[in-house]
Amino acid sequence: MLTHFSAMLIFALCVSVVFGITQRAEPKMMIRFGAFCFTLFVGAVIVLSWAMWAIKH
Repeated sequence: MLTHFSAMLIFALCVSVVFGITQRAEPKMMIRFGAFCFTLFVGAVIVLSWAMWAIKH
């Protein structure tokens, strides 16, 4: 059974791989851009989840 966080990690990984492959031409830059996108996805989810928690409480 997936939690919301693990489902988000799988989604972020899949989308980051696609973004890396489609947005950059060189393999090294594909990996760097994919990792950058993954970091931004995870960071945004953590920040937004804390913001929603703060609004509720």
